[in-house]
Amino acid sequence: MPREIAKGKMPKDNKLPTKHIWCVIPVFNNRDTIKDIALGCREILEHIIVVDDGSSDCDLKELLSDTGIIVLKHEHNLGKGEAICTALHFIEKTDGRFMITIDGDGQHYPDDINKFIPLLQDEDASIIIGCRDFSGENIPGKSRFGREFSNLWLRLETGIAIGDSQSGFRAYPVKYLSKIKLSGRHYDFEVEVLIRAIWVGLTIRTVPIKVFYPKKELRVTSFRPFIDNLRISLMHTRLVGRRLLPIPYRKLVISVKKNNFPGAFKHPIKFLGRLLREEATPLGLALAAGVGILLGVLPLVSMHTLAIIYVATRLHLNKIMALSIQNLCMPPFVPLACIELGHFMLYGKWLTDLSWQAVFGSIPERLWEWFLGSLILAPLMAIITAIIVYLITLTLKKRRVSYA
Repeated sequence: MPREIAKGKMPKDNKLPTKHIWCVIPVFNNRDTIKDIALGCREILEHIIVVDDGSSDCDLKELLSDTGIIVLKHEHNLGKGEAICTALHFIEKTDGRFMITIDGDGQHYPDDINKFIPLLQDEDASIIIGCRDFSGENIPGKSRFGREFSNLWLRLETGIAIGDSQSGFRAYPVKYLSKIKLSGRHYDFEVEVLIRAIWVGLTIRTVPIKVFYPKKELRVTSFRPFIDNLRISLMHTRLVGRRLLPIPYRKLVISVKKNNFPGAFKHPIKFLGRLLREEATPLGLALAAGVGILLGVLPLVSMHTLAIIYVATRLHLNKIMALSIQNLCMPPFVPLACIELGHFMLYGKWLTDLSWQAVFGSIPERLWEWFLGSLILAPLMAIITAIIVYLITLTLKKRRVSYA
């Protein structure tokens, strides 16, 4: 990466103290870019830490020996999250108050650190994220989709809309970050830390930042699509599971939330309109439809509506879509299909007597067959329905934009 991309200068009118702000650069095999990045950060902040996460392409301590920059080393590659945690423990011992993380691959511009500094106040319980400008050249399509998909999951798990939940250019308050229990140690760390931070009461703010992507053949990344996407998916599964539990989170920061329920009685039309607009993106509506079908197929006799409202509320899904779509699962057709499938799984043959008495007359016996069949049919129907809803809503959205 050219040197001028990495360098940044402290504005002459910037009088804010920065001695308690540390810059952390996790590095894995970024020999060609790390020195320029580190020196660019050093022109803005005094305290720079490079965490060598088991790099094999060079000796970073030797490479940076003439800079005075602190280098912490992992003997083996332990993951980006572990590298950030290593730096966090070091900063705690120095009484540092804030930690700004920036990637070492040249994607970020160090001079954008100046956008974070004015927002860092001593008692501020906020994580600040650099929202990348994806309007430039060479932006990978998978990065655009990955960002949107990650933003959606974060909104489901927290109810908060963030423009770029995947950006590694962030500012953390050290005293709060050190108190959050985190298990992710690779790229799943950056997903988990935002969600758990929101759960314990921290706020999220964003600043616009520039981003540099070289041409595909020149691009260097330590992100491994299969294993890292698997880790991130498993992390989201854990976080969604935790979100569905009716157990309150231990708060680090107490904030007073406004109660919106009175408005439902004073202004029912406005309240209904808000419900209709709730997470009304194509992906959001598709997920709401999938959840509605998934729960609608299960044998939750007389409890489907309550279950759907609970799950949709906890995951900030569009409740109108989830409740409406469940009507596709009403008896007798879907329950009968589940019972047939469950009967075949148990006895190796289809249920041939399809009279009302044979199918629904002995409910206890058929509930087990219904349950077994629904384990296959529910996720299958949910996926198919979600795909159909996504394609329909995406088409309608494109048409509306083209007519506007």
